[in-house]
Amino acid sequence: MRTKPVAWIPPLYFAEGLPYMAVNILSVIFYKVIGLDNEMIAFYTGSFYLPWLIKPLWSPLTEMFKTSRFWIIFCQFFLGIVFGLVAYFVPAEGVVKYSLILFWLAAFASATHDIASDGFYIKALDKDAQAFWVGIRNTFYRISMIFCQGGLVVLAGNLTEKYNDGKFAWQIVFAVFALLMVLLAVYHSFFLPKIEEGKTMEAGEKNFFKPFVTFFKKDNIWLIISFLLLYRLSEAQLTKIAPLFLLDSIENGGLGLSQSDLGIINGTFGLIAMVIGGISGGIVISKKSLDKSLIPMILALNLPDIFYLLMAWSQTQSFWGISLMVFIEQFGYGFGFTAYTVFMMQVAKGENSSSHYAVCTAFMAAGMMLPGMAGGFLQNFFGYKMFFVWVLVCAIPSLVSAFYLKRLWQKKRLK
Repeated sequence: MRTKPVAWIPPLYFAEGLPYMAVNILSVIFYKVIGLDNEMIAFYTGSFYLPWLIKPLWSPLTEMFKTSRFWIIFCQFFLGIVFGLVAYFVPAEGVVKYSLILFWLAAFASATHDIASDGFYIKALDKDAQAFWVGIRNTFYRISMIFCQGGLVVLAGNLTEKYNDGKFAWQIVFAVFALLMVLLAVYHSFFLPKIEEGKTMEAGEKNFFKPFVTFFKKDNIWLIISFLLLYRLSEAQLTKIAPLFLLDSIENGGLGLSQSDLGIINGTFGLIAMVIGGISGGIVISKKSLDKSLIPMILALNLPDIFYLLMAWSQTQSFWGISLMVFIEQFGYGFGFTAYTVFMMQVAKGENSSSHYAVCTAFMAAGMMLPGMAGGFLQNFFGYKMFFVWVLVCAIPSLVSAFYLKRLWQKKRLK
């Protein structure tokens, strides 16, 4: 008897979100706590996006060798081992060097887990079931974000306050994370259904490059690529620097929040706002269409960044004031990012839609990786106040590319 979807979809997508958040968000806070400067933090953690950028190159290989089910369970066990080693090396003198290697391994495993999970979801369910469960799977992915960005960061903060030892606190956090990944792997080895998954070695070898070739033959492809790269130019830099700014001392221009306060603000208020914004964005696009909503949604994504500028200039100490401004900024992010997702889906329509969507997400990762890596250098050069001015200026290129896309829509030269 096959396992019912309710037994495997929620834990599978909870497991999918965990390593992504650990590699790209928890690592930022961890490196800040152990004393790495902002420039190095942004550069190192920004580079972790590379596996998601190039995952279309090896995604066919997961189908050529073994099954999606195998890769899911293997990656979860592997991630448990990797984060166990991160915990082991936290007290070591070479913690930065060792952890960078391990986070890189975790990033590749996480990207592979994404490929396998989405592939398994498609193979295990028919189209009606896929549509029915998509909202639930996305909800549990968001819950993993709350667990990491909220629960684990709050745990780190509480342990730091109790033992007055930031390294020890993060050693416990990574050990808990490792144990959780292993438990999820054990769970899925029993409850993830065994389905028919034919290997596609011959077809894969013959058609490996076809999706890439057909993608670059799309009409107005270079405008599309520029839009994909530029849409998140501001956000890519803000995402890396915002938690560092909130944690940094008043003397260094930050707000001096504790890790616990940061976890509550980002992991609860911020994520709730992002989810509400995402739902609202979807409703707006469904009623007004993407071409009419695109520029207003880009403004919604970028204009709330002004609140970080206000916080930098005022250095407010009001917990509720900071929470409100982060809430508004994250609502704008969730609202505006919906347009980006729908745009990628529209670009990917037609033959090879899954592969074309993967290529779009690769450009999305590039648009996050390169500006994110530069964010720390720019923040050190400008200081927090002028850096947030720069972030607002970086919204202009995405508006320009959106303007040209809108003109193509009006001339019916872009579907």
